[in-house]
Amino acid sequence: MRIVHVLGTRPNFVKMAPLIAAISRRSPDWDQSIVHTGQHYDRMMSEIFFEQLGVPAPDFMLEVGSGSHAQQTARVMERLEPLLVENRPDLVVVPGDVNSTVAAALTAVKLDIPVAHLEAGLRSYDRTMPEEINRIITDQIADILWVHSEEALRNLELEGIPAERAHFVGNTMIDSLVALQDRFRPLETCRQFGLEPGSYLLVTLHRPALVDGPLLFEAVDALNQVSTMMPVLFPVHPRTRARLAGNAKLAENLHLVDPAGYLEFLSLESDAGAVLTDSGGIQEETTYLGIPCFTLRDNTERPVTIELGTNVLLGLDPARIEEIPTMIASREHETQAGTAAPPQPPPLWDGHAADRIARLLRL
Repeated sequence: MRIVHVLGTRPNFVKMAPLIAAISRRSPDWDQSIVHTGQHYDRMMSEIFFEQLGVPAPDFMLEVGSGSHAQQTARVMERLEPLLVENRPDLVVVPGDVNSTVAAALTAVKLDIPVAHLEAGLRSYDRTMPEEINRIITDQIADILWVHSEEALRNLELEGIPAERAHFVGNTMIDSLVALQDRFRPLETCRQFGLEPGSYLLVTLHRPALVDGPLLFEAVDALNQVSTMMPVLFPVHPRTRARLAGNAKLAENLHLVDPAGYLEFLSLESDAGAVLTDSGGIQEETTYLGIPCFTLRDNTERPVTIELGTNVLLGLDPARIEEIPTMIASREHETQAGTAAPPQPPPLWDGHAADRIARLLRL
């Protein structure tokens, strides 16, 4: 069997590394190729993941770079098509919900090549999010849908997608986290910034709805206030740093730092007192790690994290960031009083999702 994996952004690498490895173990005679679209092209946003996760070097680089949604999607389709025509794989695997995902799926389907979508069925029910459109289209045209949570199965059923196309396999992003625990937990990366484990709020914000307008500066003002009660560590996305440069006043206890490698970021995440984010993947990681998460969005495509009580939706309201220290203290009090049970990971978030997929592909 010949498989082409199309990767484009930082989270894609984390999701795909366990699957590529599991297929290699279970089916060493199969041919796997990796296409890196270059949607994320900064070293800390892409290359370092190949180094730290042990993903083989890409066989093909499309170098699509930045641009509008239409430009990125068109470049991926234009540059991927000749590769698929020449190599004619038996399956194209696309992860997640980025422009590279939907572009690769469309290209393969129009060449009559089967497509598998990893992390299918997630829905925020907010069509103003480009990722939501990418998810919906990819799920409609893919032949195989690998689902990581039970509500995702229900979403697909509501959209009329035949049940036989969907397979509840678990979460390959958690596979990566589980596999690397012995490497990231001893790091205590926070000490590089003069911080103690459990003492700080870790922040990651990158979505255009937040960082491309005035809400970013409102968020920084709120983080300045939080930093008077607990240290704030903010690894800054390159685009966000460019927006902030010279335009925001930063409190002494608000630390803006460069993006971390994957292992280093997991260390920061696992040692945080809490995490503030607008990222979907971080909502999942904090749920597995049992770290309180506060999501600065109006909705989430990962409601299981809300149901388990590890994640709180703040809404797209930076003023609510100032409530985080109080909410952390309340949770700690409930835990100490025994009125709140320690959270448990969702079903099949156990480090074996990729093995289940590799086994299904042999059937």
